[in-house]
Amino acid sequence: MRANRRSFIKYASLAAAGNAAGLRPFGMLNALAQSATDYKALVCIFLYGGNDANNMLIPFDTTGYNNYATLRGPLALAQNTLLQLGPTPTFALNPNLPDIQTLFNSKNAALVANVGTLVQPLTRTQYLAGQTAPTNLFSHPDQQLEWQNAAASGATPTGWAGRIADVLGANYNQSATIPMITSVAGDTLFCNGTSTTPVSVSPGNLSGATCSEGTNVCAAQQASAQALLTFSSGISLVQADDTITANAYNYAKTLSDAVQSVSPLKTVFPANNGLAAQLQQIAQIIQVRAALGVQRQIFFAGIGNFDTHADQLDLQSALLAQISPALAAFYAATQELGVQDNVTSFTMSDFSRTFQPNSNNGSDHAWGSHHIVLGGAVKGGQMYGTFPTLALGGPDDSGSNGRWLPSTASVQYAATLAQWFGVSVSQLSTIFPNIGSFGSNNLGFL
Repeated sequence: MRANRRSFIKYASLAAAGNAAGLRPFGMLNALAQSATDYKALVCIFLYGGNDANNMLIPFDTTGYNNYATLRGPLALAQNTLLQLGPTPTFALNPNLPDIQTLFNSKNAALVANVGTLVQPLTRTQYLAGQTAPTNLFSHPDQQLEWQNAAASGATPTGWAGRIADVLGANYNQSATIPMITSVAGDTLFCNGTSTTPVSVSPGNLSGATCSEGTNVCAAQQASAQALLTFSSGISLVQADDTITANAYNYAKTLSDAVQSVSPLKTVFPANNGLAAQLQQIAQIIQVRAALGVQRQIFFAGIGNFDTHADQLDLQSALLAQISPALAAFYAATQELGVQDNVTSFTMSDFSRTFQPNSNNGSDHAWGSHHIVLGGAVKGGQMYGTFPTLALGGPDDSGSNGRWLPSTASVQYAATLAQWFGVSVSQLSTIFPNIGSFGSNNLGFL
């Protein structure tokens, strides 16, 4: 059994030392010489629960808005509250995304329309005729996994970030003291590869363990937990996980020492904002990239719950009001560090919501969604992909209530990000086995 089995220890591996941040070993590194010294980072922000993209990006021209308002009924946002996009004036953003509007207008952010999980390109006619579609559509756990593994089924045991780390480990981070991938939002499939695994940290707790009994007691508990790791049980399973836990402590100390060795960032992140806390932690780790010996990093953050079956307007507004300033602060932090052109952030989500509202002033599980890509390398101020025809039972509806058939596959979205990160065209099929089913492997937003 592999010593890096997913989820075995998570945070529980450090339970003896109190409430801990579980970290996991990178695995065996290829011994080939390092061939690149430039730095790049990808930052995934997962919108758990299925963000209603229909109320994130809205038609703003008279005909388009009137059609939107008629079909959305009680979920329609007033036109005079929407944030018109300067470079694409026939579209506007949700009123709770003013920072994203500013970043889009300054060409530091782009929007990618109607993206979703696909096995192959699919029309309404083909879908209704039963041609191949992803498994378990409209299911939260399955679609979260399929977005994270860029595969046709949630059963695929590795994520596309993990597979990138598998492939690029031969060229980057050969002197690194931590893994290529860091999650600040727990254990996720996205981060797991075949030969590589991530480090997982709790924002604001890089030291690796805390407890409520006082400094001396905490120190004694942590020392006891570490001492247990040297005990030879003779049982391979236990000893394998002792190795995992030992590495967890080592990574915690490495990160903590590195961050404490530099002056705090001057960028102010919003208080009482969970996503902002995660992104601030990511910015701090990027700040000490040289000390960690990394040239490539992938980060995973998350926010929820976007599963708005009822009271959608208030619930989504509150969530988007956290996302907008958090992303703006993170971009400002990359500017402060001089790496805004080297860090690309992007959103993913289970799916969008039905365009037609339900009876509880909410909406139900759908399919194709719109996403935000942010960073100095982004060809911003543009919308990529094809915006769906907003017609119930229309050419882009998989049924009759506005579950948009994706016009762009999530694997194409992922492959575009991967190529900017350093994956070659020849390596794409290793990471994304079904990318050849689509006409383009690069959407052009980077």
